[in-house]
Formats: sequence, C-alpha cells, structure tokens
Amino acid sequence: MVASSVLGFPRIGANREIKKVVEAYWAGKTNAEEVTKVAAEVKKLNWTELKQRGVTHIPSGDFSLYDHVLDHSAAFNAIPKRYHGLGLSPLDTYFAMARGRQADGVDVPAGEMKKWFDSNYHFLVPELDDTVEFKLNFNKPLEEFKEAQALGITTRPVVLGPITYLALSKATKEAKADFEPISLLPKLLPVYKQLLSELKAAGAEWVQIDEPILVTDKGASFETQYGSAYPELVAVAPKLILTTFYGRLESNVNFLAKLPIAGLHIDLDRAPDQLDKTISAISSTPIILSLGVVSGRSVWKTDFAAAIKLVQKAISALGQDRVIVATSSTILHIPVTLASENKLTEEQKDWFSFALEKASEVATIAAVVSGSQDADVAAALEANHTSIAKRRDFEKNSDDSVRKRVSSITPDQYERKSPFAVRLEAQKVLNLPKFPTTTIGSFPQTKEIRQARAKLGKNELSEAEYEEFIKKEIESAVRFQEKIGLDLLVHGEPERNDMVQYFGERLSGFVFTQNAWVQSYGSRYVRPPIIVSDVSRKEPMTVRWSEYAQSLTNKPMKGMLTGPVTILNWSFPRVDISRELQAQQLALALRDEVCDLEAAGIKAIQVDEPALREGLPLRRADWDSYLNWAGNTFKLSTAGVGDHTQTHSHFCYSDFDDIFPQIQRLDADVISIEASKSDMKLINTFKHYGYSNNIGPGVYDVHSPRVPGDVEIQERIKSMLAYLDQTLLYVNPDCGLKTRGWKETEASLVNLVQAARWARENYA
Repeated sequence: MVASSVLGFPRIGANREIKKVVEAYWAGKTNAEEVTKVAAEVKKLNWTELKQRGVTHIPSGDFSLYDHVLDHSAAFNAIPKRYHGLGLSPLDTYFAMARGRQADGVDVPAGEMKKWFDSNYHFLVPELDDTVEFKLNFNKPLEEFKEAQALGITTRPVVLGPITYLALSKATKEAKADFEPISLLPKLLPVYKQLLSELKAAGAEWVQIDEPILVTDKGASFETQYGSAYPELVAVAPKLILTTFYGRLESNVNFLAKLPIAGLHIDLDRAPDQLDKTISAISSTPIILSLGVVSGRSVWKTDFAAAIKLVQKAISALGQDRVIVATSSTILHIPVTLASENKLTEEQKDWFSFALEKASEVATIAAVVSGSQDADVAAALEANHTSIAKRRDFEKNSDDSVRKRVSSITPDQYERKSPFAVRLEAQKVLNLPKFPTTTIGSFPQTKEIRQARAKLGKNELSEAEYEEFIKKEIESAVRFQEKIGLDLLVHGEPERNDMVQYFGERLSGFVFTQNAWVQSYGSRYVRPPIIVSDVSRKEPMTVRWSEYAQSLTNKPMKGMLTGPVTILNWSFPRVDISRELQAQQLALALRDEVCDLEAAGIKAIQVDEPALREGLPLRRADWDSYLNWAGNTFKLSTAGVGDHTQTHSHFCYSDFDDIFPQIQRLDADVISIEASKSDMKLINTFKHYGYSNNIGPGVYDVHSPRVPGDVEIQERIKSMLAYLDQTLLYVNPDCGLKTRGWKETEASLVNLVQAARWARENYA
C-alpha cells in the first residue's frame, strides 16, 4: 500500500491564535505558560486534522513560535554573544534574537532576516564562528513527538538538515576572514546524533530531515560533506527520509543515491521532469521515493489525473512499498483551510485547495494508486475530474483588449526619455537638500485605522465617514513629517490593508479571501490575493489620496505603488499562463497609474519591488530569462513619465550582490535597499560595482521595536560614504513602518533626521 505524507503544516492556527498570544506576550499582557498552552492547542488540532484526513506520515517538530531556523539555533546553542548574560529567560532570549530588545536596561538588535529560498517566508540567519560551542539545549522534535504520542498520534519528526543549516548561516563579525560555516560540520554532527538517537529511543520510526540546499547550485559543492555526515547520522537514527523541495536535484541525485538513507523526497510540482532521472538513480537501492505531487506553494486544486500518472510511473519502476505520495514541500506557504471562506463563490471555491484540503488530496491519491475500492475515494476522484474540467473551461476565457495591449508592447516603452544625468538636472525642481531624508512609504497601521476599516466592511461606517477618517490620518502623517523635518514626504498609506491586496482589489482578474492568512515572518501574516484571469486597471487606484496629501504641503510628496513583480510574487498566481505574461499585464496597469500620478502633479513616484530577488530561480542557469522579463516589467511600469518626475523603487531582505547589475539596469532615479540588519554588507557590493543613480541604503531596522540612536545612524552613513557619492545618498529606514508603533517610529525618525543634518554639516 502506498503511504501519504505532508512535509510540514501552517503554524499560525486556524484563527491566527499564535499571532495573538505571541503579540500579547510581547506586550506584557500574558505569560509564557499561556503561550505554551495555546501552542499546544494549535499543534493538537493540526495533528488531529491530518490524522482524520488519512495522512500516513504526519509531521511534528515543524511548529514554531517565530521561525524554525531560529528554533534550531536556540536548540543547538548557536546564540550570538550579544544575547548572553542579559538575565533573560530562554523564551525572551529567543524573541530578542528574532526582533531585538530595548527594555529594562537591555539594548540589543535583532538578527538578520533573509527570504527562505524563493518564498516570501523569512528566516533568521544563524551567526557562527569557530568559538561556537554546539550543545543540545532542548530537543524540540522529541518534545513534540512525545506530545503527539500522548494524544495517540504517531508522527514523523521534522529536522532541518545539518548541511542546509550551515549553508544558510553567516560568519559573525568576529570570525576569521577565511571562515566558512560549513567547516563546523564536525562540531555540529554530535549534537544531531544526540537529537536523532533520543528520537529513536523514544520510538520514532521515521525522521524527516530537510535539505533544500540540494536544489541550488551551491548544493553540489557539499557532496563530500553529505558523504561523510549521513552515514554517521543513519547509524544512530530512526529511518531517515532526506527531503528536498522548491526545485530540481539535477546531478546531486547521483551522490544522494549512494547514501544509506531510507527515503528521498523530490519536488514534482516545481520539477516534474526529474522523476525519470531519480528513479534511475535509486532503482538498484532500497531507498523509498517520496513524490511531491501536491503543491505546497499553490492554492489551486491538484489535478488528480496528472498526479496519479506520475505516481504510477514510480510504482511501475519501484513497487508500491517504495513510493510515498506527498506534498511538494511544507504547506506553511498556503492558508489553513477553505472551510472558513464564505465570500468566495461556489465556482471559485471549487478551484482551490488550502492546507487541510491538500492533506486530503495526498491521502486520496495514495488510496487511488493503492487500488482502494472505497466509495468515498471513488467519489473524490470523480469530483476532482469534474472540478478540473470546469476550471479548464474557465481558463479558456481571456480579455482580448489586455492580450492585444501586451502583444503591442514596443522596446521604446521600456526606456526613459533621457539618461539619468539629464533627469537628475531636471529633478532639481524637487528642491531637496543634500542627504535628503524620506521613508519607504507606510506609517503605523494603528488600532483605530484597523477598526475603521473593519467598521466599513460591516457597514457600521459609511463610505463618506471612512474617507473623512482617512483624510484626517493622512493629514496627521503629513504634519508629523513636516514637524520632524523630513524632506520627501509620503501620505502614510492609512487606506491600504496590504501593499499587494490593496492593488489587487482595484484591478480586474483577482479574487480575495476572508481568512486565508499565510506567515511571512514571526507574527507578520499576509492574505495573498489570487490571480484567476487577465489583469487590467479599471480606474485610478491611488491618485486621489496622493493628490490630497500633496495639497496639504509645499514639500514634495511621493506617490506609492507596488511593482508588478512583487504583486505577482506575493499573490497566488495563475498556473495556466506564464508568470511573464501576468507580470506584463500588471506592468501595463501600473504604467497607467504612474502616468496619472504625474498628471496630477506628483513629482516623485515609488514603485516598490521587494520581491524581485525573491522570485529569482534557484538555479543560475534559469536566471537570465527571469531577470530579463522581471526587469522589463518594472521598466515598463515606470518609463512613461517625463524627465522631471523622479522614480523610486525599494528592495529588501535579500542578497543583491549577485544581481546588482540587474538592479542598475532598472534605471530608477532612486533606489532604497535594506542594509542595516545585514551588517551593511551591501557596502562591499557598492565597492565592487559602484552605483551612478541616487541610492538610499536603509539606516535602521524597522522590523524591530528597538530605537536606533542618532550616533548609530551617523556611523552607518559614514560607512556608506566611503564608497558612495555623497551627492547621491538618500537617508531612509530599511522598509515601511506599517508594523511599528508611533512611539518608536517618531523616536527613530527624529534620530534619522538629526543624523542627516549631521551629515550635511560634516560633508559640506
């Protein structure tokens, strides 16, 4: 009989229970015991639901209060020295690593965040050097295995693999110049062996060990490390299934087939063509093959017929007992369940499958290929066939005017009218000082703003009353910026629920959910819209608010838009047409908005692309195609304005050194880039490539409540000026301020303005 598996499950709770209890703990409104209690309830419900849906291999150990990579660092004692000796509890130390701490005499910044492979999930980057003393502070996979066991549920513990963990780590500032984290593998392996042997002693039959680094180009360089580490781990562990996801193994499958592992998981959603090569590599071994045929990244219902065809090919080659039907990856990237969606039409609901529904899908596919005669299984198979047929019929519809406009795009539409030097002179009409100060766009989304939006949705507030409320919020944001002396203002975005959802709601081609939340990082959850058909702009989306904000001040006001690639990457896209075509449609809609903003008198327009790097394929061989169309769609959206209009873009939380020439190619007049949490490593990128346009590397971290001092910001400015032209440097935070409170926002921005004034005085 073919088994079924889910590689990981959303940790947030069906009603965002984890967000609520964790934020209450941070606010001092509850205690650690309550956090533990709520977490236990969420885990219990997750395991119970998966068991009821017939999943064979139920994951445990994948739950986290903030981030699973941070969990490993805390468990393995990889805690940076700055968090030692602070008198904090283990839980408070954990949260200090995640988000910084500035209270009770403690002042420490958070660790660096990066995007988890090519997803919008963020992880905390481990910081390592030769002095780290790995030890097992606690065995989280064991604790959760026993927790589930006490409920009568046998789980498959999930552990982040040692080589991926080290590959994702960075050297501390104190590390030797030639230090590489992978060199610590011999020191780390004994801790993994202890963790795994304790799981074996507790009765765990299987352990899932995640090694997604193997689907990147970097993975091949670790062949020796895999060959030495895994025989040691297998010797003391339960049966190990090595899981890879988000891409293709390529030649790495050849050395993996030589490892004494019990199972191997491959992603057939992202890379279905790797099945034949994988079967060939492992056919003469006893390795069980786990097939990721149910997408862990998409909300579209699985086409059972296509999935079953892949599974049956593997069964024909290996036999039923050597095949597992699985999700392609962890399904933390998709919402918990469709059951709570009451506003989607029945037709729309029939297109989709969220996490719990995906669990049912893997169990059903496994039952079908096992030859089940169960009536419910047969009914599910028939229902899926009908659903997919209806969706295919819907997908045949297209908007001819949109398709024609895309096909009519000409090369000149990608280019500004004049080179940057000419535009720079024309943009002196903005009358900005040296080291101009600005923010990335959003200001705090207060409780009052959220309540007003909720009341509007419940018809407890009229449209006119809501608009009057928003106008007052905008005026308040403008007056605040004038008071503290910012130079290039923003309207604060109080009318926006989310930087992607807001635009999706004003474009044709999207549908929206009520409760389909997905974790981005920590307690930051988002509700991605879903693209279901061709995209176009129905009417101006932001012009009236930017125009109103500009009417309140003599200082220049930035119009704020989200870029086409980010809207695409932070939505659930269509799977029936290319991402490139969807991005082109979005770019044309945004181009119209940019031109309308310019016509309304807005002299600076920001089109944010924080997800540009995130969307980069994991294999370098695939980069050029992506970077070409992604860059072109940004240029298409911004190039329609005159020389006097200053275009901005923003990028955050990613490695840009390897694609910086592509950032330069975008030809934005000003770019702002996250820099403060990454040890200002972008400075080396500037040193290597240079940059000829205006640039604003972020001078403080907005994802932490910690307030940076003005001297701290001055030091960052000094570091930048060692490599950047002082006439082109902008001073701004790392990112938008939506998630922050007003108290720390005001204090931080006051210090930012003071630091910029210091720079003007000292770099005359």
